[in-house]
Amino acid sequence: MLPRQSYAPTPHSYVPNTALSASINLDEYVIVQEVTLTTTRAERDLQDSLAELFSIIVTLDELEKAFIKDAVSEAEYTEICERSLRQYNALLADETIAREFGGLEEFQAKWDIEAPRATKRLQAGMPSTITTPASSAPAGPSDRNNTSGVLILEATQDFITFLDAVKLGLLSKDQLHPLLSDVIQSVTKVTDKDFENRGKIVQWLITLHQMKASEELSGEQARELDMDIQQAYQGFRRTLT
Repeated sequence: MLPRQSYAPTPHSYVPNTALSASINLDEYVIVQEVTLTTTRAERDLQDSLAELFSIIVTLDELEKAFIKDAVSEAEYTEICERSLRQYNALLADETIAREFGGLEEFQAKWDIEAPRATKRLQAGMPSTITTPASSAPAGPSDRNNTSGVLILEATQDFITFLDAVKLGLLSKDQLHPLLSDVIQSVTKVTDKDFENRGKIVQWLITLHQMKASEELSGEQARELDMDIQQAYQGFRRTLT
């Protein structure tokens, strides 16, 4: 009879890319707390999920370090980061897991995890290749000429769709965050250069990401959000002229 696995594989499990030159040393993170053995299937599943969350946090922190050192390419970094963020969010969508996990900082303190780069990335909810422009230099004529008109149209439509949603009173996180994510991703496809008020898109993404799914913005926040994204849209349009 084959020996029983300690952990059941999950469809979201992270599969490391052995071709990467960066090494991730998990030995630095040692759990020193005494853990009570589980007795039921539900308890084992819960502990497995918490262990996966622990691994995601540690992996993301090492990935951020490797990216800063150019040990991984932008494409590899983005792929691994996006997959890790999806897995993190999928796990915490379960109320039982989320309740046991608590908050990110609370979980890190409980298990003595020092992962400041992972904390920043998880709070942003997106890879730095999307939230951070490659350069603060304005786009030149050759950049604009090489930009696809289809990409510009998609970015414009995403801005309009988001602003319309705010005007219609769709103010919860689960309504606004996906739409604003579309905005920053489509804008990044058009230009990786910084533009006026681009940072406000990122700041609102972080604000929305930290809210509960059903939590809504106040009327004052909605007016501020509308104004900030309007200004970002104008800044984006100026890069195209």
